[in-house]
Amino acid sequence: MDSAFLTGGTGFVGASLARTLLAKGLKVKALARRGSDRRNLSGLDVEVVEGGLHDRETIENAVSGCRYVFHVAADYRIWVPNPDEMYRANVEGTERILRSAAKAGVERIVHCSSVAAVKVSDDRAPADETREYASASDVVGHYKKSKYLSDVLARKLATSEGLPVVVVNPAAPVGPRDVKPTPTGKIVVDFMNGRMPSYIDTGMNIVHVDDVAEGHWLAATKGRIGERYILGGENLTLKHILDLLAEVTGLPAPRLRTPYAVAYAFGALETALARWRGTEPRAPLDAIKMAKHYMWFSSDKAKRELGYRSRPAMDALKDAADWFAANGYAKALRAA
Repeated sequence: MDSAFLTGGTGFVGASLARTLLAKGLKVKALARRGSDRRNLSGLDVEVVEGGLHDRETIENAVSGCRYVFHVAADYRIWVPNPDEMYRANVEGTERILRSAAKAGVERIVHCSSVAAVKVSDDRAPADETREYASASDVVGHYKKSKYLSDVLARKLATSEGLPVVVVNPAAPVGPRDVKPTPTGKIVVDFMNGRMPSYIDTGMNIVHVDDVAEGHWLAATKGRIGERYILGGENLTLKHILDLLAEVTGLPAPRLRTPYAVAYAFGALETALARWRGTEPRAPLDAIKMAKHYMWFSSDKAKRELGYRSRPAMDALKDAADWFAANGYAKALRAA
């Protein structure tokens, strides 16, 4: 039986990927930090390897004998009090995983990057894999910058050093088992709890988390070494996303649009107060800066080369809303 080693298996995308790999008949080992929340792996036939991204010996032992390695773990926060921690996890941690896997003779390594590493278009046209930032200084926010640096690193290790790495760039995953929740999932939770009285003029690419997981498997079995593949779904405005949430939940969608300048001022104030209070801002300034651009992307390359497919965004939003309601994150759904 082929085996796979997975980082980030207790998280949102990783938990879905663990289920996909088990369904493909693989033996799965998942890295998990000591004391981490492991609800997402409950009931699964997964061997948990206790350790972190910086535990070299643990990782080298875990990847030994594996045919595939999927590096999904990442520090996914739009605002972080200590950015150095994020770079250690997302950049240094990535290099340690990829090099350890290659040293063990793994056949294929899939690095889960993000569309954060792809430069968006100024004219709202969906961006593809050819859109590159000139340098890290052009990237807004520490999360996006760390994902950009790890994306560049992964492709460089493949092209310059021959590591068998394929990169995938998920858009904004939505669906069940978003335990934290992620920043995208928080939009759904806030909407369901009536904490979104207005919206700003921006756009996102919404994709079901299970489609992202399947895309990882397709990248491992069909992807070209050194290439990256955007795993997205539907390009929607935030207003359209909220309207779809209204449809699946039966709750009213906000009608008030907040001007960008007002949102920027609020984000700046919130972020400054958060640093002073030592708490997380409700609207991080980096998130407001990102929202100035429509984050729309094309998955045509993944469709063409991998056979990747995605379901409608409404299905993803409904599955997310159902899960959040069933697990106590948000109010019970009304009859839609």
